[in-house]
Amino acid sequence: MANFAKPESALKRAEELINVGQKQEALQALHDLITSRRYRAWTKTHERIMFKYVELCVDMRRGRFAKDGLIQYRSVCQQVNISSLEEVIKHFMHLATERAELARSQAQALEEALNVEDLEADKRPEDLMLSYVSGEKGKDRSDRELVTPWFKFLWETYRTVLEILRNNSKLEALYAMAAHRAFQFCKQYKRTTELRRLCEIIRNHLANLNKFRDQRDRPDLSAPESLQLYLDTRIEQLKVSTELGLWQEAFRSIEDIYGLMFMVKKTPKPSLMVVYYGKLTEIFWMSSNHLYHAYAWLKLFFLQKSFNKNLSQKDLQLIASSVVLAALSVSPYDKLYGASHLELENEKERSLRVANLIGFDVEPRSEKKEVLSRSSILSELVSRGVMACVTQEVKDLYHLLEHEFLPLDLALKVQPLLNKISKLGGKLSSAASVPEVQLSQYVPALEKLATLRLLQQVSQVYQTIQIGNLSKMIPFFDFAAIEKISVDAVRHNFVAIKVDHLNGSVLLGKQSIEAEGLRDHLSLFAESLSKARLMIYPPAKKVAKLGDALSNLAEIVEKEHKRLLARKSIIEKRKEEQERLLLEKERVEESKRREHQKMTEEAEQKRVSAELEQRRNQRILKEIEDRELEEAQAMLQEAEKRSKRKKKPVLDGEKMTKKDIMELALHEQLRERQEMEKKWQKFAKVMDYLERAKREEAAPLIESAFQRHLAEEATLHEREQQQEIELSKQRHAGDLVEKRRLGRMLENERIFQERLVSCREAEFNSMKQERQERINQIIQTRKQDRDTRRKLILFLQKEEEQQKRLQEEEDARKHEEAEKRKREEADRKAKLDAIAEKQRQRELELEEKKRLEREEVLGKSMPVSLETSTVGRPSEAGATAAAPTPGKFVPRFRREKIDVAGQAPPPETDRWSSGGRRDERNSFGGGSRTSWSSSRRN
Repeated sequence: MANFAKPESALKRAEELINVGQKQEALQALHDLITSRRYRAWTKTHERIMFKYVELCVDMRRGRFAKDGLIQYRSVCQQVNISSLEEVIKHFMHLATERAELARSQAQALEEALNVEDLEADKRPEDLMLSYVSGEKGKDRSDRELVTPWFKFLWETYRTVLEILRNNSKLEALYAMAAHRAFQFCKQYKRTTELRRLCEIIRNHLANLNKFRDQRDRPDLSAPESLQLYLDTRIEQLKVSTELGLWQEAFRSIEDIYGLMFMVKKTPKPSLMVVYYGKLTEIFWMSSNHLYHAYAWLKLFFLQKSFNKNLSQKDLQLIASSVVLAALSVSPYDKLYGASHLELENEKERSLRVANLIGFDVEPRSEKKEVLSRSSILSELVSRGVMACVTQEVKDLYHLLEHEFLPLDLALKVQPLLNKISKLGGKLSSAASVPEVQLSQYVPALEKLATLRLLQQVSQVYQTIQIGNLSKMIPFFDFAAIEKISVDAVRHNFVAIKVDHLNGSVLLGKQSIEAEGLRDHLSLFAESLSKARLMIYPPAKKVAKLGDALSNLAEIVEKEHKRLLARKSIIEKRKEEQERLLLEKERVEESKRREHQKMTEEAEQKRVSAELEQRRNQRILKEIEDRELEEAQAMLQEAEKRSKRKKKPVLDGEKMTKKDIMELALHEQLRERQEMEKKWQKFAKVMDYLERAKREEAAPLIESAFQRHLAEEATLHEREQQQEIELSKQRHAGDLVEKRRLGRMLENERIFQERLVSCREAEFNSMKQERQERINQIIQTRKQDRDTRRKLILFLQKEEEQQKRLQEEEDARKHEEAEKRKREEADRKAKLDAIAEKQRQRELELEEKKRLEREEVLGKSMPVSLETSTVGRPSEAGATAAAPTPGKFVPRFRREKIDVAGQAPPPETDRWSSGGRRDERNSFGGGSRTSWSSSRRN
């Protein structure tokens, strides 16, 4: 394909290869063409080549090829026609998605086709065997074979597209669309692992975008359109993470959204903030962090109240009620009581981090932030009018739990309110972005809060209370749950309670001398006694005469003195107020002046930094252009030097533009490459001629060497065969001597065998008799049991008579079929035995023929006598008539069969007449083992 000079020829050749079924060759050829440096200018034909290339990649599931081709095509059409790259990528994703859906539909169709009544009729034997061996169902196997490879390729397609479009400002919309499709893929097929990887990929893309700020086509996040696309992508990431239950990934998505807004120092639109806080409420609720959950609901309430003009009164009540109940569900005591310094520092850092996420302060502030707590959020609910929007049940519950003092009836009054609240909730019709409100989820936490409040109030009134009375006062839980709640409250220093199970009572309050109630008890007792004494014995009134006379004068003097003091104090206060107002006015003016001066300085600094940045960018662009121009000129000069031209073109920048120089340099490179290809083709043709000539000259030499080698090997074979014959003769003579030496032991072996067989036979008979007696006992026992059962089931036989008759008819039919199959099997086996017998006869004839030929070659025709072959076996002389013909070779397995049947073994012969030493040893030692095994079987 690389030999074609025009793209049209390359495309035509690829289509021809595809038509003849050579897709692999067509794909490789197009890959070589696209990744080569020959076609650097974009054309419409190049776009058609890319369409055909991605189609082949999808058909053959070659993700790596597709990635290389798309990267090369991006560099071609980046500055010329970026919309072409967009169309190619869209086509690529569409094909991958379509093939994956097609594979999934085929797997479903296959599963439905297998859903029949008679599975054995539809499945082939090999399919049943495969299912038994593999242990997999049809659907699992079809998914693994059909669906999984295409889903892997589709996932690889999404990753490739995101990697290609990650830092291209002109294709931001396509990048966002690919990310949304990838999220929907993970959501549709419940791909949690791929969702985590996808979130990490998008997170790394944004980090690299901020790290490398000097890229040419880097997206500008300060632009509203780019920022909105990035925000939409992360909002979709947040939604999919919560729907799949990946709460940790959802929290990281929340941090991504906040980090993106912190980078651009801009708060997003209220519609996005509603989704942000709605998902934040779900995340904090799943993490059992009720305080942050309540703050998120509070932010969501203010957003809906401020920006949602269509919000109905009922939906507003539900949201406000959810805010109040979430705040009440927060634990009333500090769970960090008694924690270490390190734990407190970690909790402080985490609280500050979560407070930033909830408050969404993208502008850093110098003043100290308010600490998030239960008391602060409850006071904020009252001060900002949230309590005025809630339902009456929630309002009553708030007053009971936070303001009322009812140590005996608190839980009983709270219970009906909780029953009513648990029935409230549902989807908000006028606020679609807000998650579904279910007030019943707060009921367990409110029941626990009511229990803690009751314990707290009871401990202020009573010192001891019975366990049964306390259980009646709290209808939500049994005493075990109450005790568990009490232990947790005591551990965090909320109440002081001790449980005495031995006496069945609960001790309330601290009983030590250091308790708050006993610390000042003596002074309080003294004050109470003094008040009582004054009430019993009031002081006597003593009025003097002088006091009566001058009573009016003293009152007038006192009043005048008080008036003068009041006037003086009023004058002093007015002076102080005037001075304070003057100082406040000066302070305000000074702050305004400083703020104005600061704004002016900041504006001047921004202007100067913008001018510096602009000059720096211009300088960088100028340097890049100069560098490219120098490289183009150097390339052109180098090409001219290689081509050895005498006439050089003008390199003056005023007469030739950069584009002309680049085109000229590319033209020179193309011409040089074409000349080099022509040289290589000519050189290849010369090498072919030389190789052919060398092979023609070497052919007769190779043939003569081969003939000489054949003659040498024939001579060597004859010599080695003669040596083997001599060695065989020597071994045979030695074997005969050894046989005569060992023949004297045959009589002793026979005596030992008979003695051993008689002992074993006696032992076998005794065991057989014992076994028969044991069987007779078992049979007698079973007969008695059978008689008993027969008497018990006699009344059921009449009802089953008809069914038994039908069953017997069916059994008879099956028995006839089985007998028929047995007869057919016996006939078939008889035919096979006949064929095997004929085959054995032909083998014996062939062996006899070979033996005769071997005797003729070796020049030996002396057969071994029958007497020699039967020495030491007088007991088997009567069976020689049924034995094989003397002089024939009999295999060992046939000799064993003959021994078992009671026939005589084959006669002993020498090596070159009918079997040699191996047969002699088998007849000597093998016969004894065969007779021993036959006696054991008998």
